[in-house]
Amino acid sequence: MKLLPTIDYPEDLKRLARADLEPLCAEIREFLIESVSATGGHLGSNLGVVELTVALHYVFDIGPEKDRLVFDVSHQAYVHKMLTGRRSRFPTLRQLNGLCGFSSQYESDYDLFHVSHAGTAVSTALGYLVGRDQRDADPRRVVALVGDAGIGAGMAFEALNHAGSLPDRNLLVILNDNQWSIARSVGALARYFDKVRASERYVGLKRDMLSSLEMIPLVGTPLGKWIPRVKEAIQHYMNPGLIFEELGWRYFGPIDGHDVHRLISTLDDLDQTKGPVLLHVLTEKGRGSPGAAFASDAHHSVKPAKSPKAPATPGSTQEPVLLKPTRGAQPPQTVSCPVHFGRTILELAREDPRIVAITAAMPHGTCLMAFREELPERFFDVGICEQHAVAFAGGLAAAGVLPVAAIYSTFLQRGYDQVVHDLSLQSAHAILCMDRAGIVGGDGMTANGAYDIAYLRTLPRTTLLAPADAPEMEAMLRFACGHEGVVALRWPKADFRLEPLPGNDEPVRLGRGVVLREGADLALIAYGAMVQSSLEAAQLLAEEGVDASVINARFCKPLDRELIQEAARGHKLVVTVEDHSLQGGFGSAVAECLVDAGAQGFRLLRMGLPDRFVEHGNRDLLLERYGLSPARIAAGCREELGRLAHTRA
Repeated sequence: MKLLPTIDYPEDLKRLARADLEPLCAEIREFLIESVSATGGHLGSNLGVVELTVALHYVFDIGPEKDRLVFDVSHQAYVHKMLTGRRSRFPTLRQLNGLCGFSSQYESDYDLFHVSHAGTAVSTALGYLVGRDQRDADPRRVVALVGDAGIGAGMAFEALNHAGSLPDRNLLVILNDNQWSIARSVGALARYFDKVRASERYVGLKRDMLSSLEMIPLVGTPLGKWIPRVKEAIQHYMNPGLIFEELGWRYFGPIDGHDVHRLISTLDDLDQTKGPVLLHVLTEKGRGSPGAAFASDAHHSVKPAKSPKAPATPGSTQEPVLLKPTRGAQPPQTVSCPVHFGRTILELAREDPRIVAITAAMPHGTCLMAFREELPERFFDVGICEQHAVAFAGGLAAAGVLPVAAIYSTFLQRGYDQVVHDLSLQSAHAILCMDRAGIVGGDGMTANGAYDIAYLRTLPRTTLLAPADAPEMEAMLRFACGHEGVVALRWPKADFRLEPLPGNDEPVRLGRGVVLREGADLALIAYGAMVQSSLEAAQLLAEEGVDASVINARFCKPLDRELIQEAARGHKLVVTVEDHSLQGGFGSAVAECLVDAGAQGFRLLRMGLPDRFVEHGNRDLLLERYGLSPARIAAGCREELGRLAHTRA
């Protein structure tokens, strides 16, 4: 009889005998591999914490107003979801209106936070614990589960430092050491954990040495005083948790994170231990998945067996209008934006010895692996430390090096102060390449790159631009290498066409846009990834007799003010299109430009993401939902033209 179908909530788990837990863990792994392989999602990290999650729920009373479990990143929360009433929803994982790929208090009371950024768990868990103590809540255990890569983030160290000074706070931090973030963990702390992984040898050696000292016959007082000091020194030197104990934590481990019985016994003991405690567990990322031990990065997140497509909308077509081939013609070839960036920056680095590449634990996602292999001395993976990555780039720039920092848009938020203080203020020549700009898809609220334009365009000595196709990305990166100051580029987690969009082959010049299509009725001014969608929308409008101009703005800062003002003078409707929050984004910049110029006699419609956190789901479906698909852009233009005609009538 299968055990997993009988487990819906932690109370069901606690009724099992300990002998049933190992078979249950095997069933959970089987379920994860089958389910996540179908939907896509973070497979490797969840396969690695099966026994640990089962043990946590078996020992602690995790739930609302009870013991609380806080995940760092929370991409490893799938088993927790299965044990807290959400197993039946796994076929909808990461899909629009489906199960979230991370912990989320909006989804379940068993989750304390919606989170997917690393290094936050110790801080938030400590804050929750202190806050609950202050309101005289029942004393409960708060557990923070942190990976060996996340514990190296500066924020995590700040929290460890703070908690270590609060000996009366019963915070349990579980360090899940699997040697990986997305890529293999890097840095001195990772090397330290490698040594700790071998600590069984140290423990045995320490035990043998202490036993030998006990056998030395005491001859006189000096020797009697000397032996305890030697024993203390040995214990101090051979303590694998010394770095944490010096910060005020009680350290236990390392222990096997796949031995569910030992985990339960250890957690039972630690439940009675007072003060801040750190338990070090050793796990294998991707455990149980074929080949995972040899390619843990490949098993970090798997793609779905078949991605859902955007639904057909009246007046639209499943194929992009612009790319629909004529009879006998081949459709335009496309390339992944991150892949094309990786190829281009390597080519530029071959030409320009000043160029170095920086990533914050994302060499695969930003496609810098080939750069790392060919130019290892000019490649720097700083781990999950975006603040350091940006400030490090500032130091490189001061030394005459040209740093190219490839950081996801959502993660660059973490280094914002460093962009201000260590790059822009210093007039540093550095290139920020923001991958995953706009709607990302399955990762949802915490991962969408919806705010980078707003938080960067206010900064002096900073240039913002975005390519619309692959050749334009190459041209913009070359421009960035020759332009002074901070240059920030953004592109989506999507494909660009390898050939230029029609009319988009002009050279990239500072603050200059390009007209891709002339029309008399309205002007679509698009930025970055929305240029192609706007061209397709214009073609749909043309089929209905509406004549639309399409402008590729290219730059958000500095804007092509002359071209924008000309568009306002020549059209009764100006429409800006961006895959970014409307608050403070590209459309806001255009509105400011036109107000400052005193432009009159036109109406401005801004299309972009609303003032809300956009949920997870297929990127095309979300663009459709928020009015940014070609058909929805065309429909929005028709509606606004209709309102404009009614107003003037």
